[in-house]
Amino acid sequence: MTPSRLGVWADCPRRFRMAYLDRPTPPRGGPWAHSTLGAVVHNALKALFDLPVRARNPEAAAGLVRTHWKDDGFASAAQAAEFRDRAAGWVHDYVADLDVTHEPVGLERWVSAPVGTIVAEGRVDRIDQRGDEVVIVDYKTGRHALTTDDARGSQALALYVLAARRTLRRPCTKVELHHLPTGTVAAWEHTDESLARHLRRAEEIADEFQLATDTLAAGGDPDILFPAQPGRQCAWCDFRRSCADGQAAGPPLDPWAMLAP
Repeated sequence: MTPSRLGVWADCPRRFRMAYLDRPTPPRGGPWAHSTLGAVVHNALKALFDLPVRARNPEAAAGLVRTHWKDDGFASAAQAAEFRDRAAGWVHDYVADLDVTHEPVGLERWVSAPVGTIVAEGRVDRIDQRGDEVVIVDYKTGRHALTTDDARGSQALALYVLAARRTLRRPCTKVELHHLPTGTVAAWEHTDESLARHLRRAEEIADEFQLATDTLAAGGDPDILFPAQPGRQCAWCDFRRSCADGQAAGPPLDPWAMLAP
């Protein structure tokens, strides 16, 4: 049970069906510029730790952004170049404050564990060893700075904690959201109680879509079992072209509309 799968169901059951059950999968929309930007930053930071320690410096990190850069989803080459330079600056400044001599326990590390009635799994951006515990680090490149409430309320990060404990066989309670555009870190220290709350909610969501999936396989009506949930998210849904309800909810966004001003 990955956080993305849980999130898609909570966002829109019809989108869940199109993404995970319909075969052939309906055609998806084109690339989004903000997604391209985020992927490049993640790839650059991962590649940084593939370098020898002596070569891990802010200038090298910025250069890796340019090496991994793509223009997918941007309005023009000029706009892409502007955000390429912005991203290089974010990564440069981030690495300037980072102890690059410390080797992460994991980079883009897949973790998985049976917990409760589900198997929680996913890919973690970075896992640090700090003292006797490991810490879950998630890179963010969105428009807005993040808060402690964002870290505390993230179901994805909570599930990563549970999965990392089992995969790595090490204690883990702390999660961090590293927002590169602002250079801020939002952190939260989970307790067994807070993790149990996240797990219960994940189990409830999993039960919901598993029942719908099983009923569909038995001949149930897909439109009843997987109803659309029209809303502002329809403007950027990958399956908008295959969903009349989504199209009726409002006009689509341009692929670069979710970039920071």
